[in-house]
Order: sequence, then C-alpha cells, then structure tokens
Amino acid sequence: MICKNDGNYQKALDYFIEVQILDENNNNKAGMCATYNNIALIYEDMKSFDKALDYHNKSIFIAQEINDTIGISRSTNNMGVINKSIGKDRLALVQFYECIALSKQTNQFSVIALAYNNVGLCYNNLLKTDSALIYFDYALKLMDSIQYNYGKTLVTANIGFAYLLAKKPKQALPYLLKSLKESEDLNNLLIQSNINLELSKTYEVLNKKGKAFDHLNKYINLKDSLENSDNEQALLEQKFKLSYVKKALKDSLEKEQFENLKNAELAVEKANGEKLKLETSFLNRQKWFLYSGLFLIALFGGFIFNRLKNSQKQKQTIQEQKKQVDLAYDQLEEKNTEILDSINYAKRIQNAILPSDKQVKEHLKNSFILYKPKDIVAGDFYWMQQKNGHTLFAAADCTGHGVPRAMVSVICNNGLNRSVREYGLTDPGLILSKTREIVIQEFEKSEEDVKDGMDIALCSLKGNELKYAGAHNPLWIIRKDTQDVEIIKANKEPIGKFENLSPYETHTLQLNTGDTIYIFSDGYVDQFGGEKSKKFKSINFKKLLLSIQDLTMDAQKVSIDNSFKKWKGDLEQIDDVCVIGVRF
Repeated sequence: MICKNDGNYQKALDYFIEVQILDENNNNKAGMCATYNNIALIYEDMKSFDKALDYHNKSIFIAQEINDTIGISRSTNNMGVINKSIGKDRLALVQFYECIALSKQTNQFSVIALAYNNVGLCYNNLLKTDSALIYFDYALKLMDSIQYNYGKTLVTANIGFAYLLAKKPKQALPYLLKSLKESEDLNNLLIQSNINLELSKTYEVLNKKGKAFDHLNKYINLKDSLENSDNEQALLEQKFKLSYVKKALKDSLEKEQFENLKNAELAVEKANGEKLKLETSFLNRQKWFLYSGLFLIALFGGFIFNRLKNSQKQKQTIQEQKKQVDLAYDQLEEKNTEILDSINYAKRIQNAILPSDKQVKEHLKNSFILYKPKDIVAGDFYWMQQKNGHTLFAAADCTGHGVPRAMVSVICNNGLNRSVREYGLTDPGLILSKTREIVIQEFEKSEEDVKDGMDIALCSLKGNELKYAGAHNPLWIIRKDTQDVEIIKANKEPIGKFENLSPYETHTLQLNTGDTIYIFSDGYVDQFGGEKSKKFKSINFKKLLLSIQDLTMDAQKVSIDNSFKKWKGDLEQIDDVCVIGVRF
C-alpha cells in the first residue's frame, strides 16, 4: 500500500501477488478476497479498468463462498465507482443499490452514505437532478448522524453542483458557500479549488463581478498549490523509480561481468583438447534454442487463443449484464411512474375533502383562502362546516413529511367532521378536545407508537359573535381604523398525544363592521428568502397585513401571494402555506 500511495504501482503489484500466492497456499479465503480487492484498486489507479473489474469479480466470488457480506458490498461499490467513471451510469446505479442493500445488513453506515452520494452523482450524469437531490439528501442526513465531516462537505458541494446543473444558481449558492467553509476547516485544497471555480461561474451568472473575480483568484492560487504538490509527488515517484532501475541495472551488470570472467577462465583452462566437446555443446545448444523457440511459439499461440475465447465470453457477459441493467432501469422508471401516479391520485382525494370555493363564498362572502402546498400532497388543509347557524372554519397544519403527513391530514379532517356531525358540537374548544380524542383513538389502533397530530386555529362565527380555540396556531384581529394587531393565543398542546392533557380554551369576542380576522399555518412566516436568506417571521407578516387593510379581500390575497413569491425568490418553498382572511 505504501508503494501504491507513492505511485510505484508495479512494485505494489509484486508485493500483492506474493500475498496472493501465500493466501492461496494457506487456503486463506478472507485474505484472498481482500488482496484481490487491493489489486483491483491498483489497476483502477493505472486506468486499467478491465483488469480492475476482473479482480473485483474474483473478490466477490471468494466473498460469496465464505458469506463475507462486507467484502461483497465493498467490491460491488468499487465496481460501481469504476463504471460511473467510464460512463456506464445505469450499470453503476444497479451496483450502488446492491451495495446499499448489503451494507444495511451489516450496519456499514459510512458505506451506505457514500453509496447514496454515488447514486446522486449517477443521476446527475443522467441529467435527473431531482432524483440526484433526493439521494444527496439521504447521504447528508446519514453522514450528519454519524459525524462523517469529510463526507458531509463532499455531499454539500455535490448538492450545490446539482442545482448548478439544473440552472438554479441562487439555490446552489448557500450549499457551495457552506461546503467551502467546511473544506477550509478540513484543509482540503482539492475541494476548495473545485468549489471556488464553480462559485466564480455562479457569481458571474448572478452579475456579481467582484465576488466572481475573488473566487477565480482563489481558484488559481489553490490550483498552483495543488500542481506544486503534484509535482513534488511526481519527483518523489521518479526518484523512487530511478533508484529501483539503477539497482536493477547494477545487479544485472555485475552478474554479467562475473559470468564473462568465469567463462573466459574456463575457456583458457580447457582450450586444449576440448574443441570437439565445445562444438558438440554448441550444436546441442542450437537444438535446445530451436525446441525452446517452437515451444514458446506454441505456448504463445495457445495463450492468444485462450484470450480470444475469454474476450468472447466477457463480451457475451457484458451484453447480458447490459440487458439486465436496461431491464432494471426500465423497471425502476416504471415503479417511479406508478408511485407518482398514486401520489397524484392521492392529491385528487385530498382536494375532494377541501371545501369548494362556492361553499366558502356562500358562508364567508368577504374572505379569501391562500393555499400553496409545498409538494403534490399537503399536510396543511382548510376546513368548513355549518351547524345550527354557526359557520365553523379552520386552518390546520399536520405534523410529519410527504405522503404520511397527508394521510394524517385526512384522519384529522375526519375527526373534525365527526365532532360536529356525530356529536353536534359547535363550541371550538369542545370540538378540538373531541377531535383530539378521536385522533388518539385512531392512532392507538396501530401496534406502533404514532405521535403525529396537528396544529390548528378554529373559529365559529354567528352574527357578530366570534368564538375561537387553537392548538399552537393563534387568531389575529385587525380592528377597523387601527394600526395594531390583536393576538388571541392558542393552547400549547397539539391535536395528538401529549402529556398532562387539558381542555382547549374557547375565546369569545365581538366583531364590528370592518374588523378583519386572520388564521394561518406557520409555512408563510417560516419561509426563507430575502437578500440574506432568512425567515420571513411574524413581525414582517404583521407589517404586511397592516399595510394592505385598505384593499379588498381578493386584492389582499393577491398581495400576500406576490409578497411570498418575491421573498422566496429562487429558493425552495420549505413548507405548505395556508392563510385565511375574513372581513366582518
């Protein structure tokens, strides 16, 4: 390994082949497995990829014999790295997926994280940046959990590169800057060099010439440092190789001189009376060389024929592997399509439980609802019911992520409906307490401990009397001709499992003509954006609402939506958004 790291690959191979022979003689299959892998790594450094893949296959074959799962996953991952580097990304994907599955059996978390990163790189090469970002996110979270700092730095940079590939420079910027700082802490000049080059290009696109020049200058300086380091390494390698060659030549010359002297002495001593014997010896040597030459020709011919047969077999194997990879990739694409179709159908089901625009305008004529799901299906939802002259409406935010979060929203929506329809409740505090009871009962049917639930602001409007109860989410009131926001706080208990449960408090208020109320989830105020990529925050939301009180409710919705888009810019929406405004 020292010779390999010094660049003396032939000497390293000589040592490993000695180890291989010892392992084979001792039937040390674990050793053979590791040695084959090491030989493959040397051939990979030498760009002899066919030989490298051949030795990795040998390593896997031995590892399978002795049930060495770690050895199989190691060589499978290394084969994926080679195939990725030579443009066979689909084959590499299959090998990385296999490595992940094997590594999960042995809890090799660092290997799993690196394989996730490699999958992301393959998808980048296939121009599927959405898929790449998903796997980079998996890798980043896992590396963070095992405190693999170098890996985190590498993956953070790869996320930035993926956004650049997708032509989203503003979204790439925070990841590139974070990775640059981490690589500086680790003193990794290569990563710093690559990131500074990409940052220079990114700032050039964003028309920030000064920063572009600064990072280009840093890239040039780092590149010079790396080249100097490489040159020093190359000089060391050449010095090592030169000394090795000199020694070999010296040994060869000394041996040749010794043999010549010895032959000359023998020739003088045996000159008399040995002429016939020397001639006979000469003829015998001629015959020996002739027979040896014929044997070597036959041996070489057999070797060429055997290589030809092996090449034909390898070609057939590669073609079969390619068919399998194409089939696996097609199946993966088909599965992705099926999943996406299922999620889109779930969205239609979820939309069906939301109140229609006609129903909202019928009972809350002077109102708006701004509803912006982050993904296809959402955890936020808005709700409305009529009961005994009371107009009940709510803005809710369920916990969890993705599709599971959307399923929680359906359960919570059903709990609200049952509280009103089956139990006849119209008091917001009682409705929330009953809904919590129903939701907990539903989750307790599962054998697993489900702790999800929802935050909600619930209102009941009858005449000019407004009743409100909330779980974490408050009610805001802006009275007519005032420049202040009246805040009615919610209970600090979610709709779900919670220690020391207490009833939800109902607040009763009187509204006057021109008063406006707002209820909302936290997606709007938590959104990152602006020049410094910070959260919007509640204080800015209050200022925004106060500034648009002269507008109609429909115009307010447009203004709030436009402000959100402007604040977010090119950054990703981080959560669902639901804002309801009603003017009395």
